[in-house]
Amino acid sequence: MQLPLTALHSTPVGMGRLRPLQLPDVGLGALTKWCPPELVDRAIDKCNRREQRRRLLPARTMVYFELARSLHPGEGYASVYEHLLPGDDELDLYLTRRGFRVPNKSSLCKARGKLGATVMEEVFRQVAGPIAEQFDCPSAFWRGLRLEAFDGTVLDVADTEDNAAEFTRPAGGSGKGGYPQARVVALIECGTHAVIDAAIGGRQQGETTLAMALAPSAGPGTLVLADRGMPGVPLWTAFRQSGAHLLWRLKRTTGLRVEEVLPDGSYLSRLRLDKNLQAAYRRRGQVPPGPVVLRVIEYTVAGSDEVYRLGTSLLDPEAAPAHELAVLYAERWESEGIYAEIKTAQRGPRMVLQSNHPEGIRQEIWAHLIVHHLTRDLMLQAATAVKPPLDPDRISFRAAQRLVRRDLSPLLSPL
Repeated sequence: MQLPLTALHSTPVGMGRLRPLQLPDVGLGALTKWCPPELVDRAIDKCNRREQRRRLLPARTMVYFELARSLHPGEGYASVYEHLLPGDDELDLYLTRRGFRVPNKSSLCKARGKLGATVMEEVFRQVAGPIAEQFDCPSAFWRGLRLEAFDGTVLDVADTEDNAAEFTRPAGGSGKGGYPQARVVALIECGTHAVIDAAIGGRQQGETTLAMALAPSAGPGTLVLADRGMPGVPLWTAFRQSGAHLLWRLKRTTGLRVEEVLPDGSYLSRLRLDKNLQAAYRRRGQVPPGPVVLRVIEYTVAGSDEVYRLGTSLLDPEAAPAHELAVLYAERWESEGIYAEIKTAQRGPRMVLQSNHPEGIRQEIWAHLIVHHLTRDLMLQAATAVKPPLDPDRISFRAAQRLVRRDLSPLLSPL
């Protein structure tokens, strides 16, 4: 194995195998399918982060280093970097003789700063998206429409002046919170928990404001679900203009006039922009969006007197029966599931994002979203490797990530 160090940098790394999840072996080919070095290089070039001369910590290495940090939260920089090195005694001895040492924390911090957040965001945008096919994952669809949902969460970040100024702290009855918080709103595929698109901002930015950026990623052939904090004419209009159908819960205080009662008991109405928002649009020289027609479904659940109201763009009660939509709305909670997976299983409970500057915080968040997508992609492959296919929800996210942590390192090696 007498390879010069320069050759090692360009030598392909072995694929490796995942251990079975009570299923046939799942190969790591999924990673090279959507996150190969060529894809990472395209993101680096697009963001103009290509180094001018060869370095020990080139941009490509730092992308994979950031992914490894998401897989090993709480570990030091040097320890994370060691996870990227091939576990080969002969190669270790060779590198030692050549004077190779694990870079120190200062060098890794500087390299992270040079990489920035835009490269990680671009990698995410190239790999993210729906992954289910109707023939092997029918739970991701309803009457031919792909089920999607969006919701938001907040993440505690390092308590520094820069982070506090960018993301702001939560305020409560006892004063300001201990940590600044970044807000993330994600559009997900309900059946697989795969993140399709995401937007990052500060706590001071509302979920509906960030969600506006997600509308183009929905598109035709989808049914997008959302909770009652989201409905509004601008956001509804943006998602409908993308071609998506909508099923959103309406606030109890939303006043709607019954315009036509339909045979199944649902009724047609219009959602209008209030006068203050109309005036704000005109002050900006913009034409306010007009009222939107929607179908309203009201129902109760056993054991509760609360009346639930859903608004949908599916106006035909025969093509979209009210009782089916009422049952289907529960899929909206799948968006809560992905945040639990990222914040608890992947990042670790009560863990704080460590970067001292907002750019580093965004870099960490995009890396977490990428790693989550990788894990969910592998879980779907495992679920569909058997006949008949399993529902991906039958596979443990924690167990899948343990396998990823154990077997992914050789593939991510900077060598």
